[in-house]
Amino acid sequence: MDRSKLYRRFRTLLIANRGEIACRVIRTARAMGLRTVAVYSEVDRDAMHVALADEAVLLGPARARDSYLNVERLIEAARKTGAEAVHPGYGFLSENAEFAQACFDAGLVFVGPTAAMMTAMGSKSGSKALMEKAGVPLVPGYHGDAQDDATLAKAAEKVGFPILVKASAGGGGRGMRIVRSADELAPAIVSAKREAKAAFGDDRMLIEKYVDNPRHIEVQIIGDSHGNLVSLFERECTLQRRHQKVIEEAPSPTLNPAQRETVCAAARKAAGAVNYVGAGTIEFVSDGKDVFFIEMNTRLQVEHPVTEMITGIDLVEWQLRVAFGEALPLKQDEIRLSGHAIEARVYAENPAKNFMPSVGKISTWRLPADGGGLRIDAGYREGDSVSPYYDAMLAKMIAWAPTRDVAIERLNRGLDESDVRGIVTNIPFLSALITHPDVRANAIDTGFIERELPVLTQAAPAPGELELCAAVAAIIHDERQATQGDATSPWQTFGWMPVGRRQRKFAFRGGHGTEQKITLNYGSGPSTLVIGERELAFAIAPKDGGFDLTLDGVKSQVAAVIDGHELYLRTRHGRFELHWVDPFGGETEEQAGVDKIAAPLPGTVVAVLAEEGATLAKGAPILTLEVMKMEQTLRAPFAGVLTSIKCKVGDIVQEGVELAVVEPAGE
Repeated sequence: MDRSKLYRRFRTLLIANRGEIACRVIRTARAMGLRTVAVYSEVDRDAMHVALADEAVLLGPARARDSYLNVERLIEAARKTGAEAVHPGYGFLSENAEFAQACFDAGLVFVGPTAAMMTAMGSKSGSKALMEKAGVPLVPGYHGDAQDDATLAKAAEKVGFPILVKASAGGGGRGMRIVRSADELAPAIVSAKREAKAAFGDDRMLIEKYVDNPRHIEVQIIGDSHGNLVSLFERECTLQRRHQKVIEEAPSPTLNPAQRETVCAAARKAAGAVNYVGAGTIEFVSDGKDVFFIEMNTRLQVEHPVTEMITGIDLVEWQLRVAFGEALPLKQDEIRLSGHAIEARVYAENPAKNFMPSVGKISTWRLPADGGGLRIDAGYREGDSVSPYYDAMLAKMIAWAPTRDVAIERLNRGLDESDVRGIVTNIPFLSALITHPDVRANAIDTGFIERELPVLTQAAPAPGELELCAAVAAIIHDERQATQGDATSPWQTFGWMPVGRRQRKFAFRGGHGTEQKITLNYGSGPSTLVIGERELAFAIAPKDGGFDLTLDGVKSQVAAVIDGHELYLRTRHGRFELHWVDPFGGETEEQAGVDKIAAPLPGTVVAVLAEEGATLAKGAPILTLEVMKMEQTLRAPFAGVLTSIKCKVGDIVQEGVELAVVEPAGE
């Protein structure tokens, strides 16, 4: 293959992706003087990555297979805009050898490995065979070509339960199932194949021994077209949910310097087996004693910023320089490790509801600014909409410090100062996770989140005195803001009154708790708030994203968002949701019947798992939806009879649509 066609200098780069990674690539490319081209689907017309790029091309409808996964339209977009190169980001087509080859055939530089390298290492099965030949230690398992049920079942029996059934293509935990007994194997294979086909267009499976108390460790490598190949230390990615990483850090707190060098050398050996060119990640699993190769990701990883923070290397810049045909800027012995970095993935999801994705319009977006050891890589802004068609990741927050403990504190401070409204996010969960004593002590494994989920998703405490006072202050502050610039408004002088002293009464309810009442006294003299028997001197002063609240001489920072009668508050005690009870009455609360099996989000019905008339135990699966590229199984809320199924496989359903009805047993 002509090297000049693979690697050459270019001026215009098309980014074949969306969201945070597209924004990330655009920023570095523009800093290098490159012209950038974004691509987008119909629902992404106003997306952040579209606004950042110099040009943008519409690919097609919302569904990924009709837009971001459509190779012909991507190649045509490059042709239309004069793009000479394509950066695939991660996800979508980033590990698709056919796409890499299509770019080459169209005369485009593909910023990544060649199709041949991708085929050799991008397939979990193929890479295992190659590593086995190279002498890299593997997890026991089956990675053969035969994919019939009998072969997979025989392989599972030989390996011994528990096992992992894994998609040979792709990553991110999609198409992966833990199987603990032979009875669970067949349905797990069916489900994993379906999910893998939808996510990657490839339903080939491999069988792998499930390592007890596993840790996930990976090594960042990058090679150039001149035969240079380096490793940029390792990352610890053990904290996962649904086999998808949540928190990543570098270097790994698990390894000592000797172990670090051993695993990095193994990674270089693995990538060297195919003379790898481009950025990639060699992934390992550890049982606490030994380290086994599990797969290679032939692309940039979501968690690459932690490596950048400890090395001072811009990996996207290095990717682009390699694609130019340049040699790597540094040799192995010139790469230095400095300090510790930790990253949290901010998702639109509800951890308290089994990480159910959340969709809707982002009404408030307040994240800390970059600086002071904190970095924000975001793909969304205030006013953007989160759709059900793509991955639910909104942003990444990365903290660097000289030590791990300080890095954790910086990350927690950044999370504490973040307010995203209009959708549900995992921000409070992330804060609870990184401050958990076992996480601080590095006493974790990949099952930690699942075991500790009840602790990590505990309900917020009931609002106290500070929060009730802050609720009143938020309403007053909002009324002031609404009349800002109107010098005749009495609210511009807090506590205004022509004469005498008056009261204003408020009532708030947190969740399904009882009403709590508070009285504002204002007029002549200082304003006060009365809760029960206590009367507190009260003052507020505006501040970005909220206000300073002073109670009896103690000043506190408060962040607040008001949407009608719904109040969101963040105080030093945490985050609180309060309902301002209508003083004129008319409060109603609609309770949905628990027998209603409804779509929690827009999605596609991919499986019906029970028949009408069937008697179901509580928790029995009824049907499966594909939502945001992940499968969600809806289950019986109680023991009963499935009296009706109101959908079929292939139906695209909207949020709240009733899909099935279960009647309690005995009725």
